[in-house]
Formats: sequence, structure tokens, C-alpha cells
Amino acid sequence: MENFDKSRTKQNLARAFAGECQDGARYQFLAQQAEQEGYNYMQTIFKTHAKNEMAHAKKFYNLLTDNCSCKQHNIEICGGYPFTKGNLLESIKDTMGAEESQSDNVYPDFAKVAKDEGYPDIAKSFLFASSVENCHKLMLEQLYTKLKGKKLYKSPTPIKWKCSNCGFEHTAKSAWDVCPSCDKPQGYVEIPIDMQSGDE
Repeated sequence: MENFDKSRTKQNLARAFAGECQDGARYQFLAQQAEQEGYNYMQTIFKTHAKNEMAHAKKFYNLLTDNCSCKQHNIEICGGYPFTKGNLLESIKDTMGAEESQSDNVYPDFAKVAKDEGYPDIAKSFLFASSVENCHKLMLEQLYTKLKGKKLYKSPTPIKWKCSNCGFEHTAKSAWDVCPSCDKPQGYVEIPIDMQSGDE
């Protein structure tokens, strides 16, 4: 087993912690942007993603501090982190790309290093995070496609639409403009997401 204090795994955990904290913040920014553009339910999705990212950050922080034998006030890390700006559609696309990079490349690579250095439990944690980032990516892909095609609240076949505020439900090909029960605008309608293609 590689000495943890000198391992690449330690550096990767520090990078992952920093990245997840930034991802959590970016999802909060995205949630604010969705709310400003009238998509209240989408805001809820992004806030849930932010919570997920902070849970990952806490896990990586604990793994680092539990395995490090020395008390370090600072760990120097080097990594690239995205900084982008755009409308909601562009922001979703940028975030989707970041999630894909983490799920397909960054965390699998970190997991391989951890396994090779003799830290199988840390490797598993990286892979668990990778699977969640993949789910985030799949959800963002659907939101992006629906928003771009102006089909967030339309379906080719009748489906059940639900108000995220009062719980009112109605089956139709499209959602209401204003909830007939509580008068909330269409942005409160739950957006149907198909996660069947995600990891089990």
C-alpha cells in the first residue's frame, strides 16, 4: 500500500473535494437562474443536485482527513475547474458537460489510482460519485432537450402532470398554463424525467 501522505489518492481526494464544493455552488447559481426565468420546479431539481454534490464533498473530505496521518493546514492542489456564463439553456449544457467529464473520465481515473495504490474503499467512493454524476448528466440532457425544443410541458401522448405546489394532477398531452387549483404558474409543474437509461 502506498503511503497515503505521499499518494496521488490524497491529492485526488483534495481535488475532488474542491470540485464538489464548486459544483454545489454552481448548482445553487443554476437554481437561482431557473427561478428567475420562471422554472420553479427546475430550481428544485438543481437544489437537489447541489445537495448531492455537497454530500460527495463531505465524503471526500472525511476520507482525506481520516487517512492522513499528519495535521495539515493546507494541501496544494492543481486542477482545472469550469467558469462559464450564459442563459439557462447554455448553463444547463455547460453543466451537463462538466458532469459527463466527471462521470466518464475524472472519477474512474481517480478510482483506478486509488485501487492501484491499495485503497479499494476510496476507489469505490469515487465510483459511487461517478454513478451519481452520470445520473445528473442524464437528467440535464433531458431538461436541455425539452427546454430547447419547447417541450418541457408537452408530451406526444397523454401523461399525468402534477403541480409541485399543491399536488393537483391532470392527465393530458400538455400541462396547464396556470394551476386550476392553486393558481401557480406553469413553472411549478413537475417536469417528467425518464431515468430508465441511468445506472441501476
